[in-house]
Amino acid sequence: MIRIASVPEGHVYVRHLSDPCIDHGVVRLPDPGGKAWPSALLSPGWIDEHADGFDVFHVHFGFDALSTQDLTAVVDALRHHGKPLVYTVHDLRNPHHLDRRAHDEALDVLIPAATELITLTDGAAREIRSRWGRDAVVLPHPHVVDPDTLHRPRRERDRLRVGVHLKSLRASIDPLPILDILEREVPARGLELVVDVHTDVLTPGAYHHDARVAARVAQLDAVAGVRVHVHDYYTDAELWDYFFSLDLSVLPYRFGTHSGWLEACFDVGTHVLAPHLGYYHHQHDGVFGYDVGEQGPDEAGIIAALDALPEAAPWRADPDERAAERQYLAATHAHIYRRALAGARR
Repeated sequence: MIRIASVPEGHVYVRHLSDPCIDHGVVRLPDPGGKAWPSALLSPGWIDEHADGFDVFHVHFGFDALSTQDLTAVVDALRHHGKPLVYTVHDLRNPHHLDRRAHDEALDVLIPAATELITLTDGAAREIRSRWGRDAVVLPHPHVVDPDTLHRPRRERDRLRVGVHLKSLRASIDPLPILDILEREVPARGLELVVDVHTDVLTPGAYHHDARVAARVAQLDAVAGVRVHVHDYYTDAELWDYFFSLDLSVLPYRFGTHSGWLEACFDVGTHVLAPHLGYYHHQHDGVFGYDVGEQGPDEAGIIAALDALPEAAPWRADPDERAAERQYLAATHAHIYRRALAGARR
């Protein structure tokens, strides 16, 4: 049995690396801090105290608040106890950081130190090889929604619905330019535009409040053919219902690497319009695309996607293929963990 200290442990990506049918001899230990970030595991003190209780340390994300000195201390503690580090490179550009330097410095600590590297797309693997001279195993993102939801039928609509979710305005989201384009172009094609945003963006005094975005959302609420929905964070079930309510989800990003949001849309059959940056278009064929430049999003790709949407072929994950993919991921991770342990013992 290989005991894995995962950072984080409770995220849906990590949970779906296990095989619900077959025991591959891997146990992912619970995070003593629950969902608090940074994880309690990201500490030399925790590693020193619990070195006899885990075999492999697997980092995914959630180290944003740690300095390079903190991360170096974690790496040194693992090395001191002979514990291999596996790092899955989800983000080559952190979606929460407007300035990329802090994340680049973190990658400069983690990637050279890792015994094994994993990433999600061939494009990301090529960038890792180019920047650090390391090879990463490419493994696909597992399904995001639960198996029952993978089988849930979609409902036909008389009027196609295009959605853009501003969430809590993390740094990678640039909402105003794309809202201008969507407000003009979506209703003009007889489509419905749905704009979602979290309550904290519109609440004065809240951490994520943005007066300009709040004013723009208020304007949109009065536009025919546009529906605005302000709400707190969705539960998983509410989020799946939201995806099912859309025919196209527009990702208003100005930088990024991979997207779990895109994967969830693929699971339920909601088309995605994503910018041509990072490696969103490497995750699955059939993603609509638009360019992003210094002046913001280029409307040509957005207009082309809106024009193509009514005749677009169905785009949805096959539940059986997702189940087989999950079994493959579980078996491959078990193999990587054993290889990492063997390398650490040499």
